Amino acid sequence: MKRQMVAEVMSAHKLSQRHACGLIGITRRGLLRAPVEDRNRGLRHRLRELAEERRRWGCPMLYLMLRREGWAVNHKRIERLYREEGLSLRRRRRRKRLSHLRVARERPVAANQTWAVDFIHDSLISGRHFRAFAVLDQWSRESLAIEVDVSLTGERVTRVLERLRTTRGLPLAIQADNGPELRGRALDQWAYEHGVRLQFIEPGKPIQNAHIGASMRGCARNASTSTFSFRSTMRGARSKSGASSTIGNARIRAWAI
Repeated sequence: MKRQMVAEVMSAHKLSQRHACGLIGITRRGLLRAPVEDRNRGLRHRLRELAEERRRWGCPMLYLMLRREGWAVNHKRIERLYREEGLSLRRRRRRKRLSHLRVARERPVAANQTWAVDFIHDSLISGRHFRAFAVLDQWSRESLAIEVDVSLTGERVTRVLERLRTTRGLPLAIQADNGPELRGRALDQWAYEHGVRLQFIEPGKPIQNAHIGASMRGCARNASTSTFSFRSTMRGARSKSGASSTIGNARIRAWAI
């Protein structure tokens, strides 16, 4: 870059090489030295590919992915290349999202191939809000689990999936939206350790996860949240949500037929 700047200054302002090097801040020896081949060319290329695949991930998560792939580099080199490639620039968001080439997702052809996960929100009589984490088999439309609490973090999500692993096994892929609990490091690490692929829907396109986003939430609300009034404790909400899981399975199966 500085060599190019020296050449432009010399040609535009008719300056000598010594004067141009002094202005740019490079020695004449460094200007005449043959440029060394970039040893990070492959790493730069792979870093840009990962940044394009996971557009919402920052430098720490990209560094973790590179370490998993076998790149023996430290975080300081990744951070330097991350800045040099311009990946850390915050661009102003436009109201209209950029359209990208959409790849058709593979539809499951048997049970336990793809699970869909999402959150359901409601509140107690006291006004305190609680959430329910729901897991649905996309092929059979079976409700596999509903976890209810006032706070459900990424670690709680992995514990629910771990219980399902011991009783039912694991799917090939889990489809989810872009919520912080599902995009966090806890679920990503769990999926990597167990060989499960995480496929996220496009931002602003909840219809891509409609089986659990609309159908499951509707059955759950009709069976429990819209039928029962929960007191100020979570025990009633958990028990009714457990009952709604059984009722919801029957309704979802009937709807799928």
